[in-house]
Amino acid sequence: MATDEELQFEEAQIPANYTGDDIVTLDWKEHIRRRPGMYIGKLGDGTSSDDGIYVLLKEVLDNAIDEYMMGFGKQVMVEVNESSVMVRDHGRGIPLDKVVAVASKMNTGAKYDSKAFKKSVGLNGVGIKAVNALSTEFYIESVRDGQCKKVHFSCGEIVKEYDVMPSNEPNGTMVKFTPDASIFRDYIYREEFIVPLLKNYTFLNTGLAIHLNGKRFYSKNGLVDLLKENLTRDTLYPIIHLKGDDIEVVITHTNQYGEEYYSFVNGQHTTQGGTHLTAFKEAASRTIKDHFGRNFEYSDIRNGMVAAVSIKVEEPVFESQTKTRLGSRDMGPEGPTIAKFIGDFIKKELDNYLHKELDVAEIILKKVQESEKERKAMAGVTKLAREKAKKVNLHNKKLLDCRIHLNDAKGDEQLKEASSIFITEGDSAAGSITKIRNVATQAVFSLRGKPLNTYGLTQKVVYENDEFNLLQAALNIEDGLDGLRYNKVIIATDADVDGMHIRLLMITFFLQFFPDLIKKGHVYVLQTPLFRVRNKKTAKRVGMRKNGAGIDETYYCYTDEERIAAIEKLGANAEITRFKGLGEISPEEFRDFIGPDMRIDRVTLRKEDAVSELLEFYMGKNTSERQNFIIDNLVVEDDTELV
Repeated sequence: MATDEELQFEEAQIPANYTGDDIVTLDWKEHIRRRPGMYIGKLGDGTSSDDGIYVLLKEVLDNAIDEYMMGFGKQVMVEVNESSVMVRDHGRGIPLDKVVAVASKMNTGAKYDSKAFKKSVGLNGVGIKAVNALSTEFYIESVRDGQCKKVHFSCGEIVKEYDVMPSNEPNGTMVKFTPDASIFRDYIYREEFIVPLLKNYTFLNTGLAIHLNGKRFYSKNGLVDLLKENLTRDTLYPIIHLKGDDIEVVITHTNQYGEEYYSFVNGQHTTQGGTHLTAFKEAASRTIKDHFGRNFEYSDIRNGMVAAVSIKVEEPVFESQTKTRLGSRDMGPEGPTIAKFIGDFIKKELDNYLHKELDVAEIILKKVQESEKERKAMAGVTKLAREKAKKVNLHNKKLLDCRIHLNDAKGDEQLKEASSIFITEGDSAAGSITKIRNVATQAVFSLRGKPLNTYGLTQKVVYENDEFNLLQAALNIEDGLDGLRYNKVIIATDADVDGMHIRLLMITFFLQFFPDLIKKGHVYVLQTPLFRVRNKKTAKRVGMRKNGAGIDETYYCYTDEERIAAIEKLGANAEITRFKGLGEISPEEFRDFIGPDMRIDRVTLRKEDAVSELLEFYMGKNTSERQNFIIDNLVVEDDTELV
């Protein structure tokens, strides 16, 4: 276990001979390349939806969408392969004499004049320049009234500027880029993250068609289509759809625990919410409470609520260049506050709807009363559970926290973005991870044996069960995801039957009581190697990984295919070890398995997954059906060739 001294922040080392020679002025492209995180957030390799390569794509798409929002061009063509992207809109096209400036001069654009782009996503003229600077190949081409201008860049430097020439193509702008592999290491574009991004654009811009590699995405019903796309439980009543000038809202309830929201500003998916989402939640709760004239708690009103809100704001202020959280307080320089605008709209439109649709109002009332009844029934249990969670010394028993929380590193968003917690089984596995983890950003929570199967149970079990109560406290998710302490919740279990069972039990727990934790992309499963294959004649020590280069040839294999390939490389000298559990892997060997290149699989939750049916079959009481399934699909592991 790390000592207190090991968990302290390292003090910055300031050179004693600090002089004017240490002051450096970087040009725009060099600054972006040296500090890419300031412009696009984290880098990543494409295995997460918020990795930088998708931010680059979004920056280009935002410009195309802005043209549509201004009334120009009804389709956008997108082509993506593993390493490059092409986006072609059918807007007005960039003025030909400004193509170079738009792509390579900071703070250059048409969006500073609100008359041209009144409610645009990007207002600071930075996004497209960041894409240019961070790409080894960047082509931009504008077609305008029968003429074309094309420029080729590399890492922000002009490679070739073409003369204006005639063109038969329709007006619009084409951008093609290849992210720099030296910055985005081993990256691959994945359609599983691109498709939801494009769908959101169509949901927010009814009538817009986006074509991805020949496949068309289009929406007729706006946010109603978005909610239907993301719902994983049946709705209790038809989706409420409210539209006004600069605002669109959809609301429904399901029989799931917690709340689930999707918020947007000027077409930008604000995944971390902001002032508009806070205002919407407050207004919706207050309106429903006032409509029924009952002293309901807001938590009971919002339990099971699934909703989306989209607003259009003049000159929006986001809390970062990646635009994931809105910071604006006002709708525009001369408009009302966002809270008043949304509050007035919801109060009028939602209350009118509930007075007209009495059946829907009755269902909502019943749902809120059920939530209230369950909460009151748990009141005594939850109070005792909270007190117990406070009294238990988590830092010594269940939770070994990371530096950013022990030292309350406020404001260090990059560290918080990188923070993770490993949920392990037993002390041996936790020990290996603990000894080699990154103490700044990686925490460890140790389970004691197999957790309870929570399928079909009520939320009361979260507080009555010590494991779940302390885990909930460690994650700080009792009141929703706003207080979530770790960006990634990683289930780390042995690669055997018991480990797989624990993994399923934990996923079932999250699906039952915190489905938004999964939907928002916070839950992962750690993949650890099943085999170690090394050259028994030249191997000097465990954990010395050269993978064919150097004295020790050691391969860590996650699949049988990788094991077979390693054996073929080493031939008769191959020594094979089968890892049965995490505790068998030495801390030194574990270093790379939980490092920057660790293999983790994101747990996803989609409508087509039919979660209720899956949980009923695998975790329910249909013993005979499941038993027959296991028998029919039984695979016997053959250990005869292991050494």
